[in-house]
Amino acid sequence: MKISKEQIKSVNSRIAALTASGSFYGEKLKAAGISEIQSAEEFEQLPFSEKNDLRDAYPLGLMTAPESEIVRIHSSSGTTGLPVIIPYTAKDVDDWAIMFSRCYETAGITPMDRIQITPAYGLWTAGIGFQNGAEKLGAMVIPMGPGNTDKQIQMMIDLKTTVLCSTSSYALLLAEEIEKRGLRDKIHLKKGVFGSERWGDKMRETISEKLGIELYDIYGLTEIYGPGIGINCPHNKGMHYWDDYIYLEIIDPTTGKNLPDGEVGEIVITTLVKEGAPLIRYRTHDLSRIIPGTCECGSRFPRIDTIIGRSDDMMKIKGVNVFPAQIEEVLKAFPELSSEYQIRISHLDGKDTMRIYVETNGSVDFMDLSRRIAEKVKSKIGFTPLVKPVEIGVLPRSEKKTKRIIDERYD
Repeated sequence: MKISKEQIKSVNSRIAALTASGSFYGEKLKAAGISEIQSAEEFEQLPFSEKNDLRDAYPLGLMTAPESEIVRIHSSSGTTGLPVIIPYTAKDVDDWAIMFSRCYETAGITPMDRIQITPAYGLWTAGIGFQNGAEKLGAMVIPMGPGNTDKQIQMMIDLKTTVLCSTSSYALLLAEEIEKRGLRDKIHLKKGVFGSERWGDKMRETISEKLGIELYDIYGLTEIYGPGIGINCPHNKGMHYWDDYIYLEIIDPTTGKNLPDGEVGEIVITTLVKEGAPLIRYRTHDLSRIIPGTCECGSRFPRIDTIIGRSDDMMKIKGVNVFPAQIEEVLKAFPELSSEYQIRISHLDGKDTMRIYVETNGSVDFMDLSRRIAEKVKSKIGFTPLVKPVEIGVLPRSEKKTKRIIDERYD
């Protein structure tokens, strides 16, 4: 999907703002002699921006609007280096709320819904993003924030929450607790809007079945605005994204060249109207594809497929490149397993070892199950892992994101 003339005008406006501000990307554009572009071909020659660039701009090197117009900052976690600080103008905050409100509307959520928000508030974009969008929509907000599962369930029952916003990991934890306590008939949930982590089909089925709800996958990242730049509709054939606010490309992660619609590659995003910290051709490392054609729902907004992983979450084990999605693909074929798994990679006696922990009920033969899973994984990735079945509930649940890959080789 080539960039339109209208979108090129927006990009040129952002280029002018970036170069005038002397921000890191403005300096990059100046050094390359770029002041504007005229065509899609010229756009595709613009340099990429990367997370390391954003870290190098710490603390406020991304600020493009005058400081008098900056009303808020948000930040990435900074768990793998310096955090990325993103400044927002009042218009940025309102634009984000409009996009998020569209997400709710696309999911069939109305001003009569009661929306319980469990992601964290503060520097992280999640909690406040879910809230701003719900308030823009006109729905009732229950801003719980993370944790305190007893209180979450109590509020869910007493306030008759109809929409749950959370990570998929916390939704699973809540679903299991509600089932364990026999409270399914006391909750009024209809829909769940989940984001911030990739989750597989088995997890979706478990949450949907235990809570009796429709599930919606929201997309976003702190560097762009936060969650709310895309969501799936009830037809569940990809996520619509708001191309009047962002332009999205799919590139080959290795060559950096644009791929045709329908081919899987890395998502690259350009913000078209953002003022506080515009980004041009930002490499997200998320892997997906643009879905060609128009959705059955009739929306004019284009779609990307569900995020299948990240170009940087590949594990190299015994000289083989392995993606978590490949393991998930194998595990979902075993009905006796829960949605939860954990992969531990170790280096013992001069060689790499992969252990896969899976959950199953006590009615199966653990040794036979272990053997069958190991055989299937070997046929998929080329070597045999150690498979360790455990009882359901043994693997950790999380109120935030679940850590599924633990590489002990470098501890």
